[in-house]
Amino acid sequence: MQLTINGEEREVEQLSTVAELLTLFKLEQKILVIELNRDIIDRAAYADTALKDGDKLEIVHFVGGG
Repeated sequence: MQLTINGEEREVEQLSTVAELLTLFKLEQKILVIELNRDIIDRAAYADTALKDGDKLEIVHFVGGG
């Protein structure tokens, strides 16, 4: 499956949902904002949001600091 993630084209195994993608990249426990094809996805919908070949995602995670 071909996805564009944060502007970089990536070939990943066949995935069904945003939640599966986060598990693949070990991001499921992070506080994130996910944009899929220019729409922000609610965290509660990650497991129900389907991915398809050619999708474009932006994944932003927050880092604390001072």
